[in-house]
Amino acid sequence: MNATLHTRRRFLRTSILGGAMAWTVPVFLERTFLSLDALAAGSPLATPTGKDAPILVILQLAGGNDGLSTLVPRDDDSYFRARPTLAIPPSRTLFLSDELGLHPNLTGFKSLYDAGHVSILQGVGYPNPNRSHFRSTEIWHTASDSEKTETHGWLGRYFDACCPGDDPAVGVSIGNQTPQAFSAPSPRGITFARPEQFRFDLARSESPDAAEEFFRAMNEMEAMDGASIGMLPGQSDTGGDPADFLQRTALDAVVSSDKVLEITKRSRSTVSYPSSQLANSLNLVARLIGGGMTTRVYYVAQGGYDTHSNQPGAHDRLMGELDAAVSAFTQDLQAQGNFQRVLLMTFSEFGRRVAENASGGTDHGAAAPLFVIGGGVRPGLQGKSPRLDRLQNGDLIHDIDFRSVYATILSKWLQSPVEPVLGRKFPILSFV
Repeated sequence: MNATLHTRRRFLRTSILGGAMAWTVPVFLERTFLSLDALAAGSPLATPTGKDAPILVILQLAGGNDGLSTLVPRDDDSYFRARPTLAIPPSRTLFLSDELGLHPNLTGFKSLYDAGHVSILQGVGYPNPNRSHFRSTEIWHTASDSEKTETHGWLGRYFDACCPGDDPAVGVSIGNQTPQAFSAPSPRGITFARPEQFRFDLARSESPDAAEEFFRAMNEMEAMDGASIGMLPGQSDTGGDPADFLQRTALDAVVSSDKVLEITKRSRSTVSYPSSQLANSLNLVARLIGGGMTTRVYYVAQGGYDTHSNQPGAHDRLMGELDAAVSAFTQDLQAQGNFQRVLLMTFSEFGRRVAENASGGTDHGAAAPLFVIGGGVRPGLQGKSPRLDRLQNGDLIHDIDFRSVYATILSKWLQSPVEPVLGRKFPILSFV
């Protein structure tokens, strides 16, 4: 790490953390600042922050996106036999090849693909797939085997293993719930829906109970509804060493209030975003990136993909919202000059069954396509198209283990070791 970067981080930790509160800072937080400064200064693994290095944006399509209506097998008779009413005619798809086409509402994705900025990974999943929203989401968030339960998230382990002493907002999730992917023994990252509601306003008290009350209020999680199904909360328990809790309180409270508000107030987009929750989230991410936020990983979600009935109208709308929001986001990054620094990865906890059901929808399935978008991707189709005539219990058989996607992002994009995060090696892919 160069001296300038270390000095900048020391200033952020010590001057902003401590100086911003001046003589009003409680003694227990003052001690925490000193401990954090010593921790960061002595860490040999600290990596550059988002301001200095590539940025990852994760977009969860929560609820189980229908991959066969997203990346359409336009010449496969098995597809049309399995979906007599739901199949998208070849003439309506956006042509990628004789075999495959994109959903007709993904015109922005098609333009990005034609420009060499999209890699489409086919048949992404994992062995022994689970059809429960909550369990499958947990598997994706923790990168665990399907028969094992892992408490901590893959991004939380990345933060712990590769970013000790990093800026507090090393991970930012836009929404009302902290994703389990952020969960870690020493939790890092911040979660908020609107910056103006995320303020560091700790009372002048030296009681850890006051800090805990503040921390819980600041990171309060709302109950899940149909729009957010698939989003699991991360670890919020404050058990363990009180010093660890105070450290986390300081980390989460710092940059999250004044720094976020400062950036969002001065950073404005020159691109017009559509009116949707996803577009608002990506607009905020773009403003934080453009304003110089030192974040490595951003996390956003779009819900509503649990299309058990009347799928065409709902899925068409979701595809249109996704396309419009991502198109505006990429245009914004290009206008900023940050497009080359940002990699956006979509995922859903599972795809849908191959055969349509009696309600004009599809039920929980397994493998599905995954998009990776950015100025630094190697474009094109990767992996094998799942065989619709060779199923496992009515589900598509995966070709790419999603943990190979994570391993590739860790090693080739975030420039970090894989095994401390994922627990073992996985094949590295060629989309970056």
